[in-house]
Amino acid sequence: MGGVNATAAAATHSFGRSPVIPVVTIDDPRRAVGLARALVAGGLTAIEVTLRTPAALDCIRAVAGEVDGLVVGAGTVLDARQADEAMAAGARFLVSPGATESLIEAVRRTGCPWLPGAGTAAEAMRLAEAGFAQLKFFPAEPSGGVAFLRAVAPVLPDIRFCPTGGIDAKNASAYLALPNVFAVGGSWVAPSAALASGDFAAIESLARAAAALRG
Repeated sequence: MGGVNATAAAATHSFGRSPVIPVVTIDDPRRAVGLARALVAGGLTAIEVTLRTPAALDCIRAVAGEVDGLVVGAGTVLDARQADEAMAAGARFLVSPGATESLIEAVRRTGCPWLPGAGTAAEAMRLAEAGFAQLKFFPAEPSGGVAFLRAVAPVLPDIRFCPTGGIDAKNASAYLALPNVFAVGGSWVAPSAALASGDFAAIESLARAAAALRG
């Protein structure tokens, strides 16, 4: 359990300086590199690339190999194979929408920082008992949002969350104001239209505004 806590703490340290972790689904490695450079220029230090496209691993590999100053992670990791492939491609942290016993054991074997998803207090407690005290709160808005996190803070004081799901520029600050939130995840920093058109200047501007959400 101690090793798992250590890797979770390492994950928090890796992107703790970044109040917003852009969650992106992208299928073009060159465009992924342009996006990553725009995020760094705007002051963000982490990105979650979801494993939802055939080129996701290539995008992770390109960002990890070509962009300094950005920690790249893999999202929507559902099984051991995906975890291993993401790490081999250069992912430095893993994110999952939930957790299964087999996935917990697989991540333990890798030693990679991992944010498993929890949407209820019971799920959060089970994951904390398994050694994971830094969690993805997902889906945040449908699961109770700010009110839920405020309610569980005094009864689960050792668990910290990265809420994802329904987070945008309008409500991110309310989440970040909570003591048990270390970052938020969302796609609004890299909107699909800007990605499709290669408008990295717009993404840089959005990243700069996101980076300023927690001064």
